[in-house]
Amino acid sequence: MSRGKIRVGVGGWSFAPWRGVFYPPELRQKDELSYAVSQMTAIEINATYYSTQSPKSFANWAAAAPDGFEYSAKASRFCTNRKILADAGPSIEKYLGQGLSELGDKLGPIVWQFAATKKFDPQDFGAFLELLPENLAGRRLRHALDVRNVSFDNPSFIELARTKGMAIVHNDHPEYPLIKADTADFVYARVMQAQEGLEEGYSRTDLDKWADNARTWAADGRDVYLFFISGAKVRNPAAARAVIDRLA
Repeated sequence: MSRGKIRVGVGGWSFAPWRGVFYPPELRQKDELSYAVSQMTAIEINATYYSTQSPKSFANWAAAAPDGFEYSAKASRFCTNRKILADAGPSIEKYLGQGLSELGDKLGPIVWQFAATKKFDPQDFGAFLELLPENLAGRRLRHALDVRNVSFDNPSFIELARTKGMAIVHNDHPEYPLIKADTADFVYARVMQAQEGLEEGYSRTDLDKWADNARTWAADGRDVYLFFISGAKVRNPAAARAVIDRLA
């Protein structure tokens, strides 16, 4: 079995507190993306969650990134923050049609994030998953399901995800359920407990643990996407870099 690829990064790249901490003080703001992609192996695009982007923006982001780099893209909140998920078809089509295909081979997983108040309804959630296409412009899509209500820690949900080949996000957060289930050919982990008092956001022991987790997942042949987000966000780039260094 071939070893999976491991990509490590952060959420977004425009964050003022990173200037002078992660970004060199003299770096121009317009050069921040180029710097970020040189330091990470993946970035989760957050802007797509809040608003529609232009095809030109996606093309520019693709051009800025080196070979082998991948962006994951957070799906629009208008797709997931709704009472009846089965009615999300038009919103999903709009989201996927905004220009994501311009990322080409830099397009990694699409993350479908659900509110912590959203409970598991087998029929409605199953209908929603049926709306998610397997391909976009001839490229196979990978879907990651970020569920945050304990009702999803349910064999029926796990089987739904496994049947569709979609990953259940491995959430490291004190308030969200951690559902450990292998349902796809990739792993998507979001680590959200950085502490501002630690230079790298986490203890050396914790950083060693995440590097070991990534190696273990990849050894099973699954690609790994590991993102440090939330928590003390100012420390997340340092945490990502620390794990990348451990994996080198």
